[in-house]
Amino acid sequence: MHRVTSIKNFGDWDNASRRDRVVLDAGDRNRRRIVLTAENGTEFLIDFPKPVSLRDGDGLVLDDGSIVLVAGEAEKLIEVSAGSALDTVRLAWHLGNRHTDVQIVAGKIRIRRDHVLEAMLIGLGAHLHAVDAPFDPESPSPDHGHAHHHYGHGHDHGG
Repeated sequence: MHRVTSIKNFGDWDNASRRDRVVLDAGDRNRRRIVLTAENGTEFLIDFPKPVSLRDGDGLVLDDGSIVLVAGEAEKLIEVSAGSALDTVRLAWHLGNRHTDVQIVAGKIRIRRDHVLEAMLIGLGAHLHAVDAPFDPESPSPDHGHAHHHYGHGHDHGG
C-alpha cells in the first residue's frame, strides 16, 4: 500500500504524472487519516498530523512520486445570487449566521440543498438555481477550533 507524502494544489502539478483518480464528496475530502482505493485499484494511506482539506483537482503525491487526482463528487447544490453586491453580502451574512458551509463561485454563493435555507433565502429576495457540482466549501477560520491544513504547498485555491 502506498502512502501520501504531500498534496499539490490544482494547477501546480503535471497531469502526465497522474497514476489514478479518487472521487470524494466534500465531507470525505476533509481527513487526517484514511485508507482509500482509487478508480484503477491504487490503494493508499493518507496519514497527516492534522486534518487536511482536499479540493477538487488537487494531487495526492504518493511515496513513489506518482500522483492520484482528487476529483470532487457532484453534489446537489443551490447557487444563490442577488440583485447587487450588497444584497449578496447580506445573504452571505444570514448563511454565516446559521453556520452554513458555503462556496463562492463567480460572484454566487453555493450551498447544499436545504429546503429551510432555500425558503429563507427566497424570503430575503435571493435568486436560486439548482446545480449538481463538486462542493468546495470555504474552510472555517482557525479561531473557531476547526483549522484545516493543506500540507505540502503554500497556497489555497478557490472554487
